[in-house]
Amino acid sequence: MDYVSISKQEISVEEVAAQASSPDCGAISLFIGTTRNHVQAKKVVYLVYEAYEPMAVKEMKKICDEMRQKWPIKHVIMVHRVGAVPIREASVVIAVSSEHRQEAQEAVMWAIDNLKARVPIWKKEYYEDGEKVWKENRECPWRNSSP
Repeated sequence: MDYVSISKQEISVEEVAAQASSPDCGAISLFIGTTRNHVQAKKVVYLVYEAYEPMAVKEMKKICDEMRQKWPIKHVIMVHRVGAVPIREASVVIAVSSEHRQEAQEAVMWAIDNLKARVPIWKKEYYEDGEKVWKENRECPWRNSSP
């Protein structure tokens, strides 16, 4: 089963992990991306995420399909939050279950790298000094291309 979602609500890590659970799997690997309180020397107050939701969901489903071609996995759950995300709260949770841990661990690492590089979700950082900055993901392919 694959489940992908863009959510305006706080993400329950426990619910995501439970959705990935299966009696025939011995592993569930999780990636939980949270808002940290700083970027370099600047103090972050919160983040705001925006998404082009129809395209984001479509691309997340493609990532699930590609994962299934690479690894023998059972369930893939991907939830990304939009709107304001306070410090320490999850902005993205990915859970992958498989019979053995190696497949789930490799798949979840690959999934977050591809989600950040391919899915149309944008992040704005709000700093303690009042400054706001839209941020690019380092994984975005256009960051490393020459003009």
